[in-house]
Amino acid sequence: MSRSSVAPRSAVQWRADHAARPFERITPRETAVGLSFDGRPHTVLMATPEHLDELALGFVITEGVARAGDVTAVTIKEEDLGVLVDVAFAPGALARKARPRNLEGRSSCGLCGVQRLADAVRPLPSVGPGARIRHDAIPAALATLEEQQALGRLTRATHAAAFFSTEGGLVLVREDVGRHNALDKLAGALARADIDAASGFVVVTSRCSFEMVEKTARMGCPILVAVSAPTDLAIAKAEEAGITLVALARADGHAVFAGGERLIETQPEPV
Repeated sequence: MSRSSVAPRSAVQWRADHAARPFERITPRETAVGLSFDGRPHTVLMATPEHLDELALGFVITEGVARAGDVTAVTIKEEDLGVLVDVAFAPGALARKARPRNLEGRSSCGLCGVQRLADAVRPLPSVGPGARIRHDAIPAALATLEEQQALGRLTRATHAAAFFSTEGGLVLVREDVGRHNALDKLAGALARADIDAASGFVVVTSRCSFEMVEKTARMGCPILVAVSAPTDLAIAKAEEAGITLVALARADGHAVFAGGERLIETQPEPV
């Protein structure tokens, strides 16, 4: 976590059992990030200004714009009003035209500015068989992730997306004020590290809307675990893509909404 990711702010604390008193709160920064492709403006994301190169690369992957290998460079330029991030592609790399957008992507919205219904809910690729995990790898992953959310512990105002091995070992974690941004950053980090997303599972600390399933599918990851509840469309899209969708994940249990065949029953300890 960089110093540019947070900022101290003054406030007044009110409680019913004592007088109002001033205090200082560490808040996460939310910055306008202008994303362009080969110099052509595409959208503006509201994001935490950290790992922006990975955010851009992950956006390219999870939006189905191009493959990670088609990206030749990501340049970042700070401006007075935000940050400009340009993605350069190899000639002929844009096999699929990026979804057109006409307004900024807010930190809470994965589809802001998409103009057509056909672009909003697109067919998903099948993730293939992929990894299998034991049920008890999920609470182990949750416990580890809570320890590794440095920005979240400091601000209590961000989301995290993390990738774990099949044994529940933490591989990478990324944080952002936006849940979609956190997952895009994770996708970019995995691609940059040349880690096969089919070799483990993704955990997100947010609710599970269908865009989170879509991004996971385009990463090629077979298992998505969410702390909060899924939407009906998220479940349907997980079934379409062949993704194992686990939600309402807690230390003492979780709910399996799709693809339960990838979860291995935990054997009880011998007495």
